[in-house]
Amino acid sequence: MGCMCGKESLSIDDRRFFIRQRLGEGGFSYVDLVEDAVSHKTYALKRILCHSKEEEQIALQEVEVMRAVAHPNVIPLECHSFHKVGQYSKAVDITCEVFLVIPLYRRGTLQDRIDTLKLKKEKFTEDEIWKLMLGICKGIKALHDHNPPYAHRDIKPDNVMTHDDGTPVVMDLGSAAPARMEIHTARQATSLQDTAAERCSMLYRAPELFTVETNSSIDERTDIWSLGCVLYALAYLESPFESAYQRGDSLALATMAGKINFPDSSEYSSKINDIILWMLKSDPQERPFIDQVLDRLHSIIHEGENRV
Repeated sequence: MGCMCGKESLSIDDRRFFIRQRLGEGGFSYVDLVEDAVSHKTYALKRILCHSKEEEQIALQEVEVMRAVAHPNVIPLECHSFHKVGQYSKAVDITCEVFLVIPLYRRGTLQDRIDTLKLKKEKFTEDEIWKLMLGICKGIKALHDHNPPYAHRDIKPDNVMTHDDGTPVVMDLGSAAPARMEIHTARQATSLQDTAAERCSMLYRAPELFTVETNSSIDERTDIWSLGCVLYALAYLESPFESAYQRGDSLALATMAGKINFPDSSEYSSKINDIILWMLKSDPQERPFIDQVLDRLHSIIHEGENRV
């Protein structure tokens, strides 16, 4: 990292970037606005702080997933670099930093849009909901179609950005991992449960990740649960388990019970609630796969276009 003409700068993948401002912080990383020194195009720079070899592997896996999955509805990786502590970081408890340069989405996240609608006491139209879900599900399909399949494991409105034209882009692949796992021992079960508690948001986490059973299997349908929660959030502007969380109830028990409450009145067709219930099955074996979800979304959108 250096300073050029009064601007803080750093080199990533043989490209130089000027740091403009801090955009946000998370539990494992923070994001800066940066400018390419040659093209002057602006990007977001995600800095992942690693405190152990295990965290380094998780960060490198995020890079691997981003490089492996190229799709319009999945965030692309412009460039990246890996820096051992002492190169750019002065924090003694950090072993390394991984820098990811990604596109800058000025419209923000779906959660930003949800928050704005709440303030204005407005809602998405049903057509908007179906189009957003279609784009999100296409992005998740790209992960699930990889060989071997990846699961995102932390799908939520905060992890979906939107292009200027409204196209949704699934981001934050730090929780992504091989989708299919066989859990044979208590140690494996505890390890996955601990990882999920650390990296998968409670309000959108599948029940099988709250309590991982020995001699069980996990597959990509953990994401289908999260997508059902996202569809609920698009329609009703909060997670289906928000009220349970606010009351201090156990989210693990709430998700395993699978009881989904809907507002008494809704301006949407019954298809919204039907698909939410179809996806939010506590037993993952009863949930659809992503291709089945996409088929149903295409059918609904096609019906709507024919009515017009």
